[in-house]
Amino acid sequence: MTAVASPVAVRVPSRSARGELRAIKIVWQREIIRFSSDRLRIATSLIQPILFLFVLGSGLSRLTGGSTQGVDLRTFIFPGILAMSVMFTAMFSAASIVWDREFGFLREMLVAPVRRSSIVIGKCLGGATVAGFQGLVVLALAGFVGVPYTLSLLVPVFALQLLLAFAITAFGVMMSARVNQMQSFMALTQMLIMPLFFLSGALFPVSGLPRWLTVLNRIDPLTYAVDPMRRVVFDHLHLPAAAVARLDPGVTWGGWHVPGWLEALVVLVLGVIFLGVAIAEFNQPE
Repeated sequence: MTAVASPVAVRVPSRSARGELRAIKIVWQREIIRFSSDRLRIATSLIQPILFLFVLGSGLSRLTGGSTQGVDLRTFIFPGILAMSVMFTAMFSAASIVWDREFGFLREMLVAPVRRSSIVIGKCLGGATVAGFQGLVVLALAGFVGVPYTLSLLVPVFALQLLLAFAITAFGVMMSARVNQMQSFMALTQMLIMPLFFLSGALFPVSGLPRWLTVLNRIDPLTYAVDPMRRVVFDHLHLPAAAVARLDPGVTWGGWHVPGWLEALVVLVLGVIFLGVAIAEFNQPE
């Protein structure tokens, strides 16, 4: 008679709110650890904002000095460069999902006894934290372009950066849900991110544009992050009324001036929508 081994009971812990919060925290921590341990990534992500701000801004200021009412072009484009640094960092954070899928780690995460929505939320919060930190580093350059270091300026601008970081990370996670190769994701990113940046008014005022460009500017989600940032910056500068009217006219809908709080709400609502779509995508079977 041969002995028959009895099967080992496997107990899967029941889902609970505490377990879901712990899963969100772990995924969030993983993003922070990956970013903090990659010093080369931190350094290289600063190169593009510095090039745009100091090289492009200083070079073009010699051509646009008469049209900026005496305002330094670097001061004008500074809010747009802040948004750009957050946007690119957030998208690259979301790109790690594609890496995880290629190397099989994502499948291990998805079979964990937690809701997939917790993994997506943790990923979005982690990416938003990383992008927000990167934006904070660029924000520290404010004094070099004539923007004052005051709490009433730094706090709302940083809050808008975090809001934008969350929305862009959620957008990137939504895009990466069905992309299997890193090359495809990077090509898709370049096709979408650069137009979003250039159409947002980061490098030009949003009034007096051709009608087709005005329409594209108003449907660009990044517009509603750049404009309130620029409004906060210009509110803390001592500029002639003519310069403010020309360089910071604000976004209008049919002649109605959109308030800053509503622009921030637009970014938040879009981020929540992107997050919901990303959760729905990850809940579908592979």
